[in-house]
Amino acid sequence: MKSIIHYTKPSITELEVAYATDAARNGWGEKCYEYIHKFEEKFKEFTGAKYAIATSSCTGALHMGLAAIGVGPGDEVILADTNWIASAAPITYLGATPVFVDVLPDSWCVDPDAVEKAITPRTKAIIAVHIYGNLCDLDKLLALGEKYGLPVIEDAAEAIGSYWHGNKHAGSMGKFGVFSFHGTKTLTTGEGGMFITSDPELYEQVLTLSNHGRARGQTKQFWPDAIGYKYKMSNIQAAIGCGQMERIGDLIARKRQIFAYYQAGLADLSGVSMNPEPLNTQNGYWMPSVVFGKETGITREKLQVAFKNENIDARVFFYPLSSLPMFIEKSTNTNAWDIPNRAINLPSYHDITIQELDRVIEVVKKS
Repeated sequence: MKSIIHYTKPSITELEVAYATDAARNGWGEKCYEYIHKFEEKFKEFTGAKYAIATSSCTGALHMGLAAIGVGPGDEVILADTNWIASAAPITYLGATPVFVDVLPDSWCVDPDAVEKAITPRTKAIIAVHIYGNLCDLDKLLALGEKYGLPVIEDAAEAIGSYWHGNKHAGSMGKFGVFSFHGTKTLTTGEGGMFITSDPELYEQVLTLSNHGRARGQTKQFWPDAIGYKYKMSNIQAAIGCGQMERIGDLIARKRQIFAYYQAGLADLSGVSMNPEPLNTQNGYWMPSVVFGKETGITREKLQVAFKNENIDARVFFYPLSSLPMFIEKSTNTNAWDIPNRAINLPSYHDITIQELDRVIEVVKKS
């Protein structure tokens, strides 16, 4: 049997191991936040944000950000139907309602026209999720936010290395941005996330929420000023993150190199589209994906069988959130309901070999 090709795994070197070991041995007492603060500083510098808070997950970062801007019972938050549930779940934690709208057929990201049609007096925010590293149309979404007085939030969980119009990193342009450092991501801390913003008041609110409601300036020990959460990242995780940040240029470059190889290898295959990179943008290409045209007759199920037969662990495209049992079905979101039926995510871990990439390409071509 051919050796297995995993769809993703992290790139961890002796640098990350050394930092994590140091944090485990010495990162206690007065040094218990040392790597956390270093990681936050490095991440601010990388994204261009003024403030950053390392968290235990991207979900937690989004939860706190939504809470800080006042999302609550009776409110609505608009986002794309094509997403992982982590983008919608925090809305429900606060008693609000996620409103799912359709995606664009080329970027697979939220359709700004559909967003505008979904705005009601109860709309509290718009979440722009940069799916698989693809960028939402931020010009149109930010204009909508300005027009209707709504904050635009960037869920950049999958968009490390994606840039809008030159040097604007994903997550840095909305009211706030959130990132994931899950073990599958381009940059990993095992589990973990980051909240970023350039709004000083919002930063202080989320900082307080992240530490059981204890405000930074509070002089009383163990005195919370509000009900908060416990979404802090550990010092050991942050140590791994510091090592990853020192390698971030290479990590992103490798993702882009892998995508370019796939793109070249599949260039002569008709009826197939991949992650787009519009003019004046850069795609971090976290998850290279192929979408087959309807005319090809290729289905998700056929692709899954073909990859399984070659011992390749390809990943299904996200199901529409409104198809899940906990939400109300909205099959009128035509693209979100159709695209996943004829799409697949391709393996893209950093140390994947040319031979392994060729095996993947061959499966796609034979499908």
